[in-house]
Amino acid sequence: MRKIFFIILIFQISFGLFSQDKVDFNRYFINKTMRIDYYHTGDARDEWFTIDRIYQQGIWAGSTKNLLDTFNNGQYYVKVFDLATNKLIFSKGYNSYFGEYRTTQDAINGIKRTYHETVLIPFPRQKIQFTIEKRDKNNILHQVFSAVIDPNDVGIKKESPSGDVRVYRFLYNGDPHKKVDLAFVAEGYTEDQEKKFVSDMQRIIKIFFSQEPYKTYRDRFNIYGLFKPSQESGCDEPTHGVYKNTVVDASFNALGSYRYLLTEDNRDLRDIASHVPYDAVVIVVNHSRYGGGGIYNFYCIFTVDNHWTDYLFLHEFGHSFAGLADEYYSAYVSYSEFYPEGVEPVEPNITSNPDPKLIKWKELLSPGIEIPSPWRKAEFDKMEFEYQKIRSKLHSQIARLYREKAPREKIEKLEKQLFELSVKHDKEVGEFMKESKFYGKIGAFEGAGYVSKGMYRPMVDCIMFSKGKKPYCKVCENAIIRVIKHYTE
Repeated sequence: MRKIFFIILIFQISFGLFSQDKVDFNRYFINKTMRIDYYHTGDARDEWFTIDRIYQQGIWAGSTKNLLDTFNNGQYYVKVFDLATNKLIFSKGYNSYFGEYRTTQDAINGIKRTYHETVLIPFPRQKIQFTIEKRDKNNILHQVFSAVIDPNDVGIKKESPSGDVRVYRFLYNGDPHKKVDLAFVAEGYTEDQEKKFVSDMQRIIKIFFSQEPYKTYRDRFNIYGLFKPSQESGCDEPTHGVYKNTVVDASFNALGSYRYLLTEDNRDLRDIASHVPYDAVVIVVNHSRYGGGGIYNFYCIFTVDNHWTDYLFLHEFGHSFAGLADEYYSAYVSYSEFYPEGVEPVEPNITSNPDPKLIKWKELLSPGIEIPSPWRKAEFDKMEFEYQKIRSKLHSQIARLYREKAPREKIEKLEKQLFELSVKHDKEVGEFMKESKFYGKIGAFEGAGYVSKGMYRPMVDCIMFSKGKKPYCKVCENAIIRVIKHYTE
């Protein structure tokens, strides 16, 4: 076991050192964005990449100083080399919808699917070698795709964005190269609901900047709202038999999970987002049901009118912006071996190695804390098991009633029961955690990343662990700050 951790540690150090070389932006790039759309096809065993379209779009939103990604996070890495010198001039880690699909039982059974994905890079002056790398089971990166791209190719699309998107500049603090640029895309808002989108955005911005570390770093963000009217209000709910005509076709039941809300309509999403310079995309879904998702350096999505909207947005944004892992382990997910046993996860806020001398957040450990850190796990597991069992049953009953077009009052009765159960449970969990011996301390608490045994989180509670109005733990907060500084320094 120690040998595996040692190898991974050496890899992380060497990767970080290799990536520290600075790149002269003006030598290799112009101040435009190259958008590379591609198809990602495969199953759990095999995968293929084919380029769909390449675009020249508006100004580059990212830093012109920090062009190489040093976070060592994400299942995939895009790397760009100057073709003439083979010098690495841009890199970025990310996750994708396909990357999650390949861990599902369908993918393990050999069912192949295709997803549309996008990578943004600064627009190169000369020919580049565009590559994609993927991690193996030991989290070592290997090249899985490579193509030469000529920026002078007449096939690169250069048309202006369509005029049917309305742009709101909700917050502008300056030069996009020195700010984090967030593009919020309206989903499931009809023409007569534009004012609601503006109002919802004002509420979202207030939520965002009430939370650390965003509150402290408010002056480092630019925030845009992008409104394109949908034909219908809401989004798809397949288990309810509900389908809506919306601009990016967001849907519940992603990867078979009742609450997981994503979109596969990547091209339309990117077309809308291209109206502004952006480092990250957030999809605001005009719906009241609990649901959302966040994929690292891909997009964040959440429903705006839910009782837990504050939590949903901040939790999912933590995934998509900083690559934070889920710290919970008791809720149902569709993944198999998302975190292989014995391999250290790349995410900054979970670990399979609780050795205090090697743990990735060792500098933040509370003095004198026990490692692994004891907490009332057995009691929590029992409480959580009972809740999840009842909740799952109610989800199934509600979905069945929707499909059967049962009387509205019958459905609302069960929805109210589910809501009251959830509120009661979340309050109990919050109180339970505060009674823990090491509440507020940084250690290594067992249970994280969908795994009950052998995986650890930094603090007993965090917004990445349980629902409610609560902070990110200090490890998560520090990870977010590092990403903010990467884009803005």
